[in-house]
Amino acid sequence: MTTSSTASWVRHALVTGGGQGIGAAIARRLVEQGCTVTVLGRRLDVVQAIARQHPDRMQAVAADVTDAAQVAQAFELARERFGPIHILVNNAGQAASAPFMKTEQTLWDQMLAVNLTGTMLCTQAALPDMLNAGWGRVVNVASTAGQTGYAYVSAYCAAKHGVIGLTRSLALEFARKGITFNAVCPGYTETDIVATSIANIVAKTGRTEAEARAELVKSNPQARLVQPDEVADAVSWLCGPHAGAVNGQAISVAGGEVM
Repeated sequence: MTTSSTASWVRHALVTGGGQGIGAAIARRLVEQGCTVTVLGRRLDVVQAIARQHPDRMQAVAADVTDAAQVAQAFELARERFGPIHILVNNAGQAASAPFMKTEQTLWDQMLAVNLTGTMLCTQAALPDMLNAGWGRVVNVASTAGQTGYAYVSAYCAAKHGVIGLTRSLALEFARKGITFNAVCPGYTETDIVATSIANIVAKTGRTEAEARAELVKSNPQARLVQPDEVADAVSWLCGPHAGAVNGQAISVAGGEVM
């Protein structure tokens, strides 16, 4: 393996939740940077559709990130073709809204399981390869909901705050092992999750789709939705050879919403 400054781009990256939206944009960007990429998702057909865009440098595996056995099996399958995993992007996540007093434990548990426990399980599965190599990058796609509060999404906010706390803790624990841990925190982004949020606002309030969209973007000083490729740009930089001193950070990609 080359030891040049571009060595990290000859690495195997695994992106969870890689079948659409931000995850798919990240997977494509890492391939463009020279990585081989495994895209992981719950539905194999969805991640296979992304992997077929770059059949020589991308592959698909299926797993529920909340299930430790499925995660372990998927990571082993990923290694069979592309070898040890040196870059992990924990992007898989879900968002659900409810007033706090109507937040049932099932919703609470689901938000923590997918957003936080899934991040923990995938990180534990990838770290042995990074420790063995003496080099690694872990980027957790959190949210501005992990940096500030939003009404009616208390479970999601709690989970994403947990992701940032985990990121900071691991950044310190592995700081001398050649591995960095950072979080990227998008604001409202043009994804299926936001499309669902807009639909829910329309259904519950009677507002038009344009009015619902305006309600979401008003917190962004740029008055727009973030684009998935903009999040991918931040992630790919953190994964690369020039961000080795960036560790334990929660970087907002939100047009100035969080400072």
